[in-house]
Amino acid sequence: MHWLNEPAQWTLDGTDLETSELKIITDANTDFWQVTHYGFTPDTGHAYLQNIAGNFVATVQFSGDYSERYDQAGLMLRLDQQNWIKTGIELENNQYCMSAVVTRTFSDWNIVALTEKPARVWLKLERSGDAIRIDYALDGTHYQMLRLAYFPADIPVQIGVMACSPKRAGFTAQFWQFKLESR
Repeated sequence: MHWLNEPAQWTLDGTDLETSELKIITDANTDFWQVTHYGFTPDTGHAYLQNIAGNFVATVQFSGDYSERYDQAGLMLRLDQQNWIKTGIELENNQYCMSAVVTRTFSDWNIVALTEKPARVWLKLERSGDAIRIDYALDGTHYQMLRLAYFPADIPVQIGVMACSPKRAGFTAQFWQFKLESR
């Protein structure tokens, strides 16, 4: 795996993300977004990625110390700066939300409000041809679909974990059991 925008502070307590814990402490004013509504194009968020081609399923378990608007952690699928998907938990107006941003030149954003801060979240992102399906679970077992989105087929991509904090530095996110399986 390799960093896109390596944070100044991070630890991996083993040799790989499948069997180890990755802790990211974000740098100041980090985010991924393209144009829509806000008019800006930051590509400064932290992502720990690996390359893969074809169909796959990526899963991860994570948590974060969300306290400022837009603090976020989860998975990122990336082709380049203008073609990517990020999904996970995002703090929006003091509400914990499942979030997915799909970017194909312009970003779009959907959220599902949660009733409380989850201790941990499990994410599953599946690529099947030109479709990306995003599912989440708050208990590790009962997954719900968050989004089904178009993404170009047959192009090698990068997949991994991400964390951002557009309004501050020092958001801490922890990741466990990242698994990537070709299909």
